[in-house]
Amino acid sequence: MRIGYRKPSLEAALDLTAAKKKVKRELGVYNGTGVLKAPKNAKRRFKLAAGWESNSAKLFRFIARLFK
Repeated sequence: MRIGYRKPSLEAALDLTAAKKKVKRELGVYNGTGVLKAPKNAKRRFKLAAGWESNSAKLFRFIARLFK
């Protein structure tokens, strides 16, 4: 359990979340979801490589929203 600012849920306190993840990993569920999420991840990686998340790009988008 990680120390944080928020009160943990009952599942997190009992480590049920970790147990669920372990079972899903062992059954290979995440292998299937990885295939389904591949397009979204590719788009995210493309934006990151293009500098979409740079500080200057974030500032530009913020200013553009103000004048929208």
